[in-house]
Amino acid sequence: MVKARRGAAAWRAYREVATPGSPGLGARLRAVPRMLRAAARGDYPGLTRSKLAMFGMAVAYLVSPIDVIPDFLLGVGVVDDFGVFLWLAATLLGESGQFVEWERSPRATVE
Repeated sequence: MVKARRGAAAWRAYREVATPGSPGLGARLRAVPRMLRAAARGDYPGLTRSKLAMFGMAVAYLVSPIDVIPDFLLGVGVVDDFGVFLWLAATLLGESGQFVEWERSPRATVE
């Protein structure tokens, strides 16, 4: 069930990127560092510190040699890593699209 939700989240992120008029993939990827800096400074209200912490924990889990399911188990060991990666990518793409829209609004206070 969890795998299906992750797959559905990835599909929603793809559809959102492919929607005409929404920020494209390149714009979203370029916006990620700006979004993280603005959120860390407190300038961007759309990304809370708890979400930033979740992003940090996901990255730490991906680069950590310690896994819930060891990678040496063929086929099964990388599934948990891939699920975390899918969640992180889909969430970052969605959040960065909202950030680009926020930047384009006249109320934005980002440099």
